[in-house]
Amino acid sequence: MGSKTDELILKTAKEIVVKFIEVGNISPTSFHDHFRNIYNTVEKSVRESTTKSDPSGKSK
Repeated sequence: MGSKTDELILKTAKEIVVKFIEVGNISPTSFHDHFRNIYNTVEKSVRESTTKSDPSGKSK
């Protein structure tokens, strides 16, 4: 995965966690646990999407 993709995954996960904090769904004290789970979910989704959109059918 390229560094631009990694940066976008990080920014997306951060924005999601910040929104959850803003609406009160998670507390800032549990940020690290929630961030890790959200980051992994976003990363997995991006990898699956990238693999499915690869015209050669090869996994990246």
